[in-house]
Amino acid sequence: MSNTILFDYWRSSASYRLRIALHLAGIEYQAISVDLVKGEHKSPEHLERNPQGFVPVLEIDGLRLTQSLAILDYLDQTRDLCLLPKDPAARAQAQALAHAIAVDIHPVCNLQVAKFATALSGGAEGMPGDWMVHFIRPGLQAFETLLGAYDQAPFCTGDTPGLADICLMPQLYNARRWGADFADMPRLSGVEKACTAHPAFVAAHPDKWTPTGT
Repeated sequence: MSNTILFDYWRSSASYRLRIALHLAGIEYQAISVDLVKGEHKSPEHLERNPQGFVPVLEIDGLRLTQSLAILDYLDQTRDLCLLPKDPAARAQAQALAHAIAVDIHPVCNLQVAKFATALSGGAEGMPGDWMVHFIRPGLQAFETLLGAYDQAPFCTGDTPGLADICLMPQLYNARRWGADFADMPRLSGVEKACTAHPAFVAAHPDKWTPTGT
């Protein structure tokens, strides 16, 4: 049994990011599901792992790590994944791409946020789908424009997968799930094509982790 344990949920965007990185690094790991729909993330057992009640939680190298971006940084530095350029200016630009997804779009489209918005609306028709599309599509349009600063070769910032790609692919999964169309965004679609052909992204896809009976 692997000494590396990932506590995740199959549809969690942040967990999906971590699975991609672990496969890029060639790290064998045991995945333990924390069912967000059933509320297992609020159980005393999981709150002991992460007082915020979030997934993912990664146990690796004798550490227990939380927050996907922080964990990705740890894996990048300890496994030499080259997720970000070394040049400070290029690094900041690549981080901006990743943060445009992980810091701006993802939090407002988090499951518990969408549920709360639906409750506040009194269960208005179209919720939570309308909420998701309202934030996801404009966010992806901005991302498409930001990609214009790069020559796709073929990933977001170069010829190998980087932090931006790892953050983007889970958001595209969510876009399709909620009906946020991005067919008119050719740069973004090109990156998606490259990622879907990469073994690490294939192995991390939620379809590979769908619980039995779902």
